[in-house]
Amino acid sequence: MTGREIEHVVGSRLGHVRVMVLLIGMMLLVSACAAGVNPEVGTAAPGGDVAGFWLGLWHGVIAPFTFVISLFTDHVNFYEVHNNGNWYDFGFVLGAGILFGGGFGGARRRR
Repeated sequence: MTGREIEHVVGSRLGHVRVMVLLIGMMLLVSACAAGVNPEVGTAAPGGDVAGFWLGLWHGVIAPFTFVISLFTDHVNFYEVHNNGNWYDFGFVLGAGILFGGGFGGARRRR
C-alpha cells in the first residue's frame, strides 16, 4: 500500500468514528429529555379537583399564553400535574392542535 492509500483508509475510518460518536451523543441527549412518571396523577390538587379531558383541552388552547406567563411567575404552571392521566394528556394535545391548525394547516394548498 502506498502512503495515499493508507491515508484514505485511515481518513474514512475516522469519518465513521465521528458519525458514530455524533449518533451516540444525540441518542444520549434525546433520552435525557424523556418524560418521567408523574406521581401526582389521580391525586386531587389542594383545591380538591383532578383535571380531566375538558380542562386538558382548555389548557392546550391557552398553552402559548400560559407558557409566557409561567416564565415570569411561580404561581402559573404550564401543565396541570394533578390530572387523571391519559385523558388530560389527550385533551391537552388536542387543544394545542386546535390552536395551531392541527394537521390540516400544513396540508392546505397555497395558490
